[in-house]
Amino acid sequence: MPDDLAIESAVVDTTDAPVDTAPARESFDVEPPYDTAAGDLPDDRFLDRELSWLTFNERVLELAEDPEQPLLDRVRFLSIFASNLDEFFMVRVAGLKRRIAAGVAVRAASGLRPRDVLESGLRTSHDLMLRQGELFRTEIVPALTTAGIELVRWGDLTEAERTDASVVYSDRVYPVLTPLAVDPAHPFPYISGLSLNLAVVIRNPETDKEHFARVKVPPIFSRWVEVAPERFVPLEDVIAAHLDVLFPGMEVVAHHAFRVTRNEDLEVEEDDTENLLKALEQELLRRKFGPPVRLEVEDSIDPEILDLLVKELGVTDAEVFRLPGPLDLRSLVEIADLDRSELKFEPYVPATHPDLSEVESASPVNMFAALARRDVLVQHPYDSFATSVQRFIEQAAADPRVLAIKLTLYRTSGDSPIVDALIDAAQAGKQVLVLVEIKARFDEQANIGWARKLEEAGCHVVYGLLGLKTHCKLALVVRDEPSGLQRYAHIGTGNYNPKTARVYEDLGLLTANAEIADDLTDLFNNLSGYSRNTEYARLLVAPSGVRDGLLDQIGYEVDHHRAGRPAYIRLKVNALVDETTIDALFEASRAGVPIDIVARGICALRPGVPGLSETIRVRSILGRFLEHSRVFWFAGGGDPRAWIGSADLMHRNLDRRVETLVRIPSEEHVRELGSLLELAMADRTSAWHLAADGTWERRHLAADGTPLDDLQEMLIARAKGRKADAAAAARRA
Repeated sequence: MPDDLAIESAVVDTTDAPVDTAPARESFDVEPPYDTAAGDLPDDRFLDRELSWLTFNERVLELAEDPEQPLLDRVRFLSIFASNLDEFFMVRVAGLKRRIAAGVAVRAASGLRPRDVLESGLRTSHDLMLRQGELFRTEIVPALTTAGIELVRWGDLTEAERTDASVVYSDRVYPVLTPLAVDPAHPFPYISGLSLNLAVVIRNPETDKEHFARVKVPPIFSRWVEVAPERFVPLEDVIAAHLDVLFPGMEVVAHHAFRVTRNEDLEVEEDDTENLLKALEQELLRRKFGPPVRLEVEDSIDPEILDLLVKELGVTDAEVFRLPGPLDLRSLVEIADLDRSELKFEPYVPATHPDLSEVESASPVNMFAALARRDVLVQHPYDSFATSVQRFIEQAAADPRVLAIKLTLYRTSGDSPIVDALIDAAQAGKQVLVLVEIKARFDEQANIGWARKLEEAGCHVVYGLLGLKTHCKLALVVRDEPSGLQRYAHIGTGNYNPKTARVYEDLGLLTANAEIADDLTDLFNNLSGYSRNTEYARLLVAPSGVRDGLLDQIGYEVDHHRAGRPAYIRLKVNALVDETTIDALFEASRAGVPIDIVARGICALRPGVPGLSETIRVRSILGRFLEHSRVFWFAGGGDPRAWIGSADLMHRNLDRRVETLVRIPSEEHVRELGSLLELAMADRTSAWHLAADGTWERRHLAADGTPLDDLQEMLIARAKGRKADAAAAARRA
């Protein structure tokens, strides 16, 4: 979903549910049965969420198709597209199949049955993958060749290159390979999800009998073998060229690459928190053996071999994807990472936020002194994460006046300075509470490791509330000062992950606001203890408060509009799916309230429908950074209000996760967020525009053919300008 251009996966994450609900599974975000009898609103007012997700990934593919993008970043977008689609099958397709198998016939809010969505999704996915393959072969490979980067097949290698590749094979690859034969004594082997394999047909020259064998391409090696400077051949080609070595005395009749995608969703019963960690570890083992949901094969595969794979894997014809080789273009990230800066976006080094820059000293700013003066609203990656959020936690860990640190940990990097700082704080005798969400999808194993490491260092580690994922991004620091105890807080839209903070666009509020500190104190007590407080002064907290709080704000805008006061709604989210919220936006539009929505991924709302959503505009912005922040801005009758936080407008976020939105205290920051959303929606800003029929149109050129403004490049220029102004001020000082 991502972080990138190193965006690991652009797929959205997030949400939560009441404490007294039945335990929820970490699962495909199933749409609940929806009552379409909502006043006189039309039944077909919602777009399908799964098909909308596919249109999002199509937009990623369009970036790869854009010749105006730097070449290696086009390659990276191809890799991201492939990675996204893998997760679509592992989670969303798997969830649809589970619903169908369970006999669920209830139509989604879009009016489509699960089987309808599955069939349409498989067709669309196949078309997109063929389009990706065609782009790779006919545009990307030739363009790379022109730039001096060659992606070739074994038959294109010179004798010298084949000799060098053979040495690599014999020295490193061959000892690792494990051929698995299929015969009465050897059952069909288990094919792990997302692994690349060779289906090999061999013949015994003495009996003339043919046999099938499977060879797994080892994922521990680079997929692209460099046979000459910037000249690469796929690893499976090298293995295929040496199958006679792997099967001595046998004749190699044929070989074909194939790849299987499996259901890798988790179903964990949360009986109690003591058993949760063990239950999750057991489920992670079971994940490896989920049923297949997709079989990718090269289009040249022998029909008999394909029939064998289909039979043994138990996939349907619709789940077979015949594609031109090479398969699994996720591996193109290796090519995108080549050291060819002239073929990539110009590197951007995040600047320290002006409010956290020391003009009179080269030493780092004292975060507590800075926050005592004013709130700081940071936007990553334009504002440095290292010199803001990370420094906040590190200074808290090192400061002898700090008594306690409390933090939620959803995802972080492999070498996390945040975790290191928390461990240092605990070892220094500070009270450290870390709420680790061990059910963060596809990061479960890593988070289990972090939890154990933190516990061993003396941190108090908790896993949140039964039945809920804790997705909010919160940090609270308690400091003993001459005037008494003072609390400092951070509330963000992104994870405490220094790596993704360089490529994910996120917002964060650093503050000493007393009301926010009170709210976080209560919320952390709720998460770690038995408090059931649901009333907060500055926070909206899911599952009890985010949806209702936003519905109230939407209703207020309707009242302001009818009274002739300024009324406007501006939203920025990763996904907009929740039907109740969408219906409220429809009603606001019917009342005449202008509504602007920036949705990176899924959007189930139909904009611009006469009599329903005529005042609603929807845009999507994708680029070198992954747009990840969530902003909720309301004109408020002339007194604008804004919230930021971790919650998307999806069922899982609003009902099955602990999410927080914080109301921004500073009028200056509220204006700043309003201007940011206004800029994103401006006609001169390049974006995709959503039509009422669910199609997205990319508008990146003006009527005269000149490029429209790129939002991210504009924000980079603004950050550089602020950095230059700060440097000039320092020189004057």
